[in-house]
Amino acid sequence: MKLPAYTPYDGSSKPFTIGLMPLDLARWIEPDADLPRYLAEKRSLAGSRRADVFVAEDDMLAAQEECLQLLADYLCSTHPNLYKRHGSLIDAAGTTVDLADPALPPLMKAGLLVEDDIVIMRRKDDGWHLVAGHVSFPSSWSLQEKFGRPMQAIHADVPGFSEGTRNAALITRIFDNLLVAQPVERMNWSVNTTGDLFLPMSKHRRPPSSEDFTLAERFARVERQTLRKLPVSGDIVFTIRVYVDPIAAIEHHPRAAELASSFATQLAALDEQQTAYKGLTLQKAELVQKLHSLAQQLAPA
Repeated sequence: MKLPAYTPYDGSSKPFTIGLMPLDLARWIEPDADLPRYLAEKRSLAGSRRADVFVAEDDMLAAQEECLQLLADYLCSTHPNLYKRHGSLIDAAGTTVDLADPALPPLMKAGLLVEDDIVIMRRKDDGWHLVAGHVSFPSSWSLQEKFGRPMQAIHADVPGFSEGTRNAALITRIFDNLLVAQPVERMNWSVNTTGDLFLPMSKHRRPPSSEDFTLAERFARVERQTLRKLPVSGDIVFTIRVYVDPIAAIEHHPRAAELASSFATQLAALDEQQTAYKGLTLQKAELVQKLHSLAQQLAPA
């Protein structure tokens, strides 16, 4: 098993907190060895389930194009070993995207260049709305259900983030004050019964699992999210890079015992509403027990 790229369940990114940090622009997008696999799945979904993975309001072409050009320039200058540009063509780890192809919307082209999903948010009278998105790897949510809605409605079922909460007001203020020169990032994580990348069905709609399991059969799904303000339109580009690893993969980490213990502590601290939101009502206690046992096994003698 490969080591997890990020381990926010070590306590550095607590669930149901905003946790934004300044982002060095050199780290905006972080392609890795999984790039060919992710791009292949994105292309497959774009062909077979386009309505599920792409949405855009009618007046979004200019902002989409701005995002595409910004991303293409960034990738070719920051990761020249992976991205080569030949006129309107960009070779992305062996996959070619034609920036001038009229059959694909600009934001779909952008999404087919990177492992990250890409969403554009726009300020309207009642807040920031999801106005365009190329989301191939949703973490238990539907792009069509969130499309066109303001942020407070998008987060309506997230404990502590619904309309009228302090967190909802704080997110609006953060978006309003985001600077072009200072993007930000945050980490999020959850636990799933599958390693699939495309998870459009809400946890609330999936039958809860109470079967016996091993840590190799439960997956830590980590999201690295970034926010970057577009200089011309003033819209905000929201990227989401998903990493999925069997929880058992932390056994091989240099800080394995610490990670297992911290993971257990973070899960145990979830209240009833938070546990239900993450789809862990019937699994949390056993997950916590297994992680504590793993931590004890791996602890230095």
